[in-house]
Amino acid sequence: MSFSGVFPYLVSPVDQSGKVMDGVLTDLVDHLVEAGVHGLTPLGSTGEFAYLSQEQRRHVVDTVISANRGRVPVVAGVASTSTADAVAQTEYMVEAGADGILAILEAYFPISDEGVEAYFTAIARAAKGRPVVLYTNPQFQRSDLTLPVIERLSHVENIRYIKDASTNTGRLLSIIERTRGRMDVFAASAHIPACVMMIGGVGWMAGPACIVPRQSIALYEAARAGDWAKAMELQRPLWKVNEIFAKYSIAACIKTALELQGFPVGAPIAPQAALGEAARAEIGAVLRDVGAL
Repeated sequence: MSFSGVFPYLVSPVDQSGKVMDGVLTDLVDHLVEAGVHGLTPLGSTGEFAYLSQEQRRHVVDTVISANRGRVPVVAGVASTSTADAVAQTEYMVEAGADGILAILEAYFPISDEGVEAYFTAIARAAKGRPVVLYTNPQFQRSDLTLPVIERLSHVENIRYIKDASTNTGRLLSIIERTRGRMDVFAASAHIPACVMMIGGVGWMAGPACIVPRQSIALYEAARAGDWAKAMELQRPLWKVNEIFAKYSIAACIKTALELQGFPVGAPIAPQAALGEAARAEIGAVLRDVGAL
C-alpha cells in the first residue's frame, strides 16, 4: 500500500467526563472521506495524543477505523517515552486494522542517535509490514531524528515515509536526496505544501487539512499535475490557515474551527484552555476568506 495526498490529522473529541464522542468523530470521518481526502491520521499532534489515556487512544483509533469502513487508509499515531510501550501500542493498532503507523518519539531525557534508531526500528518490526511514517517535530521533542539516523532508517523495508515538522524546508530536500527511492516526504503545517510538492513531496499530513479538506485536495491535485501557477494561486490564500494554526494552540485552533463548521468536538483537553471570543472571530474570518465557512 502506498500513501500520498491529503491526510488530515484528526481531532480527538472528548467530553468533560473523559468519554470519546463516537458520534461526532464518526460524522467528521464521513465528512472528510466524502470530501475526498486520501487518508486519515488519528492521534497526530492535533489529536492531542499526549493528553489521552491508553484507553482513550485505543477508542479513538477503533472509532476511526470503524467509521472509515475501509474507504481510505488509516494511519494511526503511536507515541511513547518507552520502546516497550510503543511496540505494545503498535501491536494493538495493527490488530485493530490500522493500515499504517505514524511513529512519534516522546522523550523526557535526551536519547542518543542509537536509541532513537532502535525505537523506530522496533515500531517498524511490530507493524508487521505495514508502512511506517516517521514523525519528527523539533519544537516539541527533546530528541530529534538527525539526517544520518533518517538515512539509516530509510533502509528498513517498511519505514517508507516521513513527516518532518521542522520549519527548515532545506532539511526536507536533504531528506529527499539522502533517501531517494526509499522514503517519501509529507508536508507539515510548518511548511508550504505547494513548495514541498515542488521539491518532491507526496502530500500533506497536517491538522489544518481537517478544516479545509476540499481546498487542500484541489491544491494537491494542481501540484501533482505540475500546474504550479494554479497551485500557487490556491496556496496563497490557504497559507492564512497555516498562519492561524501557528498562532494559537494547535488542538484548540482546529477544534474551534470545527465547532464553527458545525462539528461539536468539544474543548481541548485540560490543562489546555479553550480559545476566547476574539480568537474565535479571527479563526472564523480566516475560514470565510478561504471558503470553508
